[in-house]
Amino acid sequence: MEFGRVPESELDGIDFRLPADPAFNRQVLSGVRVTAPKVYLGCAKWGRTEWVGKIYPPKTKEKDFLAHYVKHYNSIELNATHYKIYGAEGIARWAEKAGDRDFMFCPKMYQGVTHRGSLLNKDFITSQFLRGIVAFEKHLGPVFVQVSDAFTVKRKEELFSFLRSLPTDMSFFLEVRHPDWFGNETMRTELFEFLRSINMGIVITDTSGRRDCAHMHLTVPKAFIRYVGNSLHPTDYTRVDDWISRIGYWIDNGLEELYFFMHMHDEAFSPELTVYMVDKLNAACGLQLIKPAFVPPATLF
Repeated sequence: MEFGRVPESELDGIDFRLPADPAFNRQVLSGVRVTAPKVYLGCAKWGRTEWVGKIYPPKTKEKDFLAHYVKHYNSIELNATHYKIYGAEGIARWAEKAGDRDFMFCPKMYQGVTHRGSLLNKDFITSQFLRGIVAFEKHLGPVFVQVSDAFTVKRKEELFSFLRSLPTDMSFFLEVRHPDWFGNETMRTELFEFLRSINMGIVITDTSGRRDCAHMHLTVPKAFIRYVGNSLHPTDYTRVDDWISRIGYWIDNGLEELYFFMHMHDEAFSPELTVYMVDKLNAACGLQLIKPAFVPPATLF
């Protein structure tokens, strides 16, 4: 992911500390720990050739990448669905790879709906997208609705009308990126209050050059976090440590579900930071998340 990228030379000068938990969240979280919170961690794509010989066996063919990915992660932020509408048959084949695992696909809404023209009068194409992804069945996680970087608060009513039109029997999370959504406290509060009123989540994006997107608000007792690392720069680890503390606090106060997606500007290094995070998260929160297992050196020859 290139969003929020800054030169490596600037990273040590950025204040990566997460903002204090907003009072708003006390309206959303019960204050009591859920007995068995659902925690999912993954990446944006399974089709990473850089992982062949790292977490995928040597000479793994691309058609088999997903079958191996599900052994290392329990979810995926599925960006493929942003670029093409997939039919139910193709979606079902992906779901079959997950089998009986507790694995969630979190498809990104098709760009023809969210990035091309108005959001309104898109009933047909939106229905086509949704008809395909329901074939994930028990493996369907939240749908990720991202509007473009240029989508401003001037289109607020258009956005709110579109979000109201989405099915209420599915889970959705919204990501907005234009600075105006975060720079005006009144507008920001209105957005969060609206999402809470329709039981829809808000994405938290933690990236170097856009610290405003790490707003830390929860509009439902679930979190969807897009973390963008910097190829194992030392700050990647201290940032993860900060997230472990915050996630532990949320879980202790009633967070029901967490979806945490590991991004890198160079995705080759995502497995290493995932291992670090899972070890810390399991220890801090009493979880048993799976983590990437690296190919033993002896099998590389």
